[in-house]
Amino acid sequence: MKKTLKTIALLLLAFCLSFYLFYFQEVNYGLRQAKGQLKVIMNTVPIEEVMADSNFPDSLKAKIELIQEIKKFTVDSLGLKPSTSYLDYYEQHGQPILWVITACPPYKLENKKWKFPIAGEFGYKGHFEKEITQKEVNQLKQEGLDVRVSEVSAWSTLGYLSDPILSSMLERDEGSLAALIIHELTHGTLFVKNDLEFNENLADFVGDHGALLFLQSKYGKGAKEIEKYKASKKFYERFSGHIAYGTEKLDSLFQTFPPEMASIKKDSLKYDLIDEIMLSADSLSQNSKYKYKGRGSINNAFFTAYRTYQGKQSDFENELESKFNNNFKEYLSYLKSKFQSLGR
Repeated sequence: MKKTLKTIALLLLAFCLSFYLFYFQEVNYGLRQAKGQLKVIMNTVPIEEVMADSNFPDSLKAKIELIQEIKKFTVDSLGLKPSTSYLDYYEQHGQPILWVITACPPYKLENKKWKFPIAGEFGYKGHFEKEITQKEVNQLKQEGLDVRVSEVSAWSTLGYLSDPILSSMLERDEGSLAALIIHELTHGTLFVKNDLEFNENLADFVGDHGALLFLQSKYGKGAKEIEKYKASKKFYERFSGHIAYGTEKLDSLFQTFPPEMASIKKDSLKYDLIDEIMLSADSLSQNSKYKYKGRGSINNAFFTAYRTYQGKQSDFENELESKFNNNFKEYLSYLKSKFQSLGR
């Protein structure tokens, strides 16, 4: 019996060692992510304590209460799964909490994929440490890839952990906050393995439509919160449409590049077109967030991000209207039955 147990233990040890050696980078990355997530969790405060704190602004307490209303609405009216998230609060002290890297070949609009055991492929990679983020960015650039780094305003652990309310969330207005919370809760309800574009497009679609439905339910049609959200959404749709059109033009340009064309010529044509796309986009808004910061500040990774989050919006819209007569809850029920989710 002891010999059998010893044999099993040795085999298990050999398996774990082999797994670690084969997935060395992935395991180390996972450990760093777990460490970052644990740091956040260990420094959260239950929202009951926040609400009882007389020094915490009433305006922000109202946003915390609003998040609880949004959560309830997503279950009762949209059909999302109940969630234990957003019951704790994490103070960021004005600092980003997570950085996300996306990367693309210089003359192709296709995200680099990172593969992880069990979870599958992802077209982005997040880090809790700024220094490690920059180190990986430098390495990807040395490989000749176009790289983009974004600061993350929220993330979802797909229901496996209780995600906290981040202090930066409370800076948003009612519509933007609702869209963000519903987006993340959608991931916890339906997240398809190895299909980033579907997952992000669906979460954006449900977030946008769900936010509008929530605002109508809470404030009534014609309320100022709804008009503000619609105005913001209208601009974003125009901007996204312009970028989508530019993405197709850029994609078409790359198709014309013969293998023998020099990189310096390809770069010149590429950035001439990007300049044209982004400078014309500036006329859509005076918002500095969307103003073009000059040649070289935008690359392929920027355009693939819009495709990832917005490329399938019309497909969802058409299916909702034509097959489900705009019954949102019924449509989500259909999607949940159609796809197998990684979410808990």
